[in-house]
Parts: sequence; C-alpha cells; structure tokens
Amino acid sequence: MTSLKRMKGIAISRPIIYGNSATPLNGKKVGDSDHTHRWTISVRGINNEDISYFVRKVAFKLHDTYDNPNRVIEKPPFEVTETGWGEFDIIIKIHFVQASGEKPLTLYHRLKLHPYEEDGPGNPWPKQKPVTSYAYDEIVFNEPVDSFYNILQDNSTSNIPLKKTPHHQFSLQAEQEEIERIDKAIKTTAQEIAKHRERCKRLEAELSAK
Repeated sequence: MTSLKRMKGIAISRPIIYGNSATPLNGKKVGDSDHTHRWTISVRGINNEDISYFVRKVAFKLHDTYDNPNRVIEKPPFEVTETGWGEFDIIIKIHFVQASGEKPLTLYHRLKLHPYEEDGPGNPWPKQKPVTSYAYDEIVFNEPVDSFYNILQDNSTSNIPLKKTPHHQFSLQAEQEEIERIDKAIKTTAQEIAKHRERCKRLEAELSAK
C-alpha cells in the first residue's frame, strides 16, 4: 500500500523547461490552409531528461480553431507539433504520478512564431533559423508524501549548467547576466529620475523668482 504520510518541513524541487520552437513553411502549404509555420510546444527536463518518473501526463489546450484543441500526452516526449499562422496562449496542465498525491499544475505559454528581434550582432533574422521561446521553472513540492519523496530522491536530476552553450539556453551564467542587466536598468532609471527632479527644482526656482 502506498504511503500518504506527509513529510513536515520538507521541500523538494524539480526543474523543467517549457515553451515552443517554430520554423516557417516557406510556401509549402499544408493542404488548402493558409498556415505559415510549423511549431512544437513541449514540457521537458533541463537536459531533455526523462521526467515521466514524476509527470504522469501533460494536457495542452490549443486555440479553439484547431481540431481537437485539447491534446493529452501520456508519455514522453510531452509535446505537440502543429502548423498555423497566428500566435495565441496555450494552457499547459501538468499531471503528476498518482503516488504523488499532488494536484495538477497549470502553466501558460504564449506561442511565438516570429522573432521580433535581430539575430545577435544586428543582422536580420535568418529565414531558416528556428524561433524559440522557452521558460525555465522549478516545480516545488512542499511537504510531499514520503513515498513520492523517495521516488524523487531515487531519480536525481541534473543541475542547471554553469555556462551558456548553443544547446543550453538556461545557465547560471545567463542568470547572472540577467541580474546584471536588471541592476544596470535600475541604476539608469534612478539617474533619469534624479535628472528629472533637478529639472523640476530649477523650473520651480525660475517660476518663484518671477
């Protein structure tokens, strides 16, 4: 019999990556449709690791214009591939294995088909280069039941990589760079606010002198 005893004061997490990649069809029509891109929405482990030891199934809710918009994937890879022309919000519901005793987790992802940016050094985005939009998250299980805790402990997962590589979009290096960008933006904003206050003081002084 599976134990349902909660482990008080214990928390354990597992990292996941979710999001989509998209490539243009380049004039290759899908039937009589006006679809312009082929895309794949997925939920996976940090290094494409098998997460089925704690994920039982993943449900993807697509736009209602798709045939059977509710797609349920019960074994890895937890992904759906489709074609289309428009961007929309996809609801992702992760169902955990029965032994976990956990409720499903709901995530939201905005399907991205177009780059909306240049390619690194300021060059136009290459036509054949896939557009990607992924998010890193950590699922935290607070006070898990002891049997599920043992399952998680018996299936260790890789840590987030230290440095960025072409195959690892998420890394401690990327995290640090993002922190530095935020700090720089905060400092720049503070400087602009200080300049604005000084201008306001000068204007007030000029008006009071008249």
